[in-house]
Amino acid sequence: MKRRNKKLGMGVKITMNIIGGFIAAYGLESVLIPNSVSDGGVTGLSIVGSQIFGLPLGILIAVLNIPFIYLGYKQIGKSFAILSVVGIASLAIGTVFMHHVPTIIGGDAFLVTVVGGIILGFGMGISLRNGGALDGIDMLAVLLSRKLPFGTSDLILFLNTFVFIVVGTVFGLKGAVLSAIAYFIASKVIHIVEEGLSGSKTFKIITTNPEVMVETIRDRLGRSATLIKAQGAYSKETFHEITCVVNRLEERKMKEIIQEIDPNSFITIYDVIEVKGGNFTKRDIH
Repeated sequence: MKRRNKKLGMGVKITMNIIGGFIAAYGLESVLIPNSVSDGGVTGLSIVGSQIFGLPLGILIAVLNIPFIYLGYKQIGKSFAILSVVGIASLAIGTVFMHHVPTIIGGDAFLVTVVGGIILGFGMGISLRNGGALDGIDMLAVLLSRKLPFGTSDLILFLNTFVFIVVGTVFGLKGAVLSAIAYFIASKVIHIVEEGLSGSKTFKIITTNPEVMVETIRDRLGRSATLIKAQGAYSKETFHEITCVVNRLEERKMKEIIQEIDPNSFITIYDVIEVKGGNFTKRDIH
């Protein structure tokens, strides 16, 4: 039964990576490329190469991503590599089939950039959410960050700066700027698709009135919390630290509770990527 569920899960992921690849291809071929706007990463370099050498975009996407797929296999694992192959192959094939698809929007450069970035990001986000990837430059950044004194995000920005300089040689300065904007929009859409619109927040509250705070959170938000003792490093005064995870819609209400119970409490708030297990399920409050 478990093996059957595993195969079914893999089948769903493969299907979603195929869909993600075709959606991304549609964004490229029906919106961005016809309006001289590119993308970042390996896809951006493939678009430039296609324009310069007259080669099919799909072939360049497939070939240029090969070393990154191998890198993903070595660094992340076999399933990631398989799903990435499926996604990138779908993107490459999709650009071939959709090369002559009529442009759905044109004229307004900024509108083209926004719409194209949204469609592209949606396709890439679906792939990432289902265990694959449609572009290999992020994997290169991860590898370099282990060997150089720079963070992954800094290296992604640096590598894409190089890409957009190359894009500028083909599409001009305006095309490079619009491509950078499209890439930025796509990255935000990817984030939303991967993590959802709701998201969660972790509150860490250091307070002298922990019992009332915990009870109020439970009564008004239906959330449980973790309570541990804490001591000031200099004052040696004993406090209690409350940890509680809430969704974004409850964030404002949580702050109101803290302000009401203990306005002098020390609060830190973190974005949470994913919540699993434990007692995160919300209890009815009415």
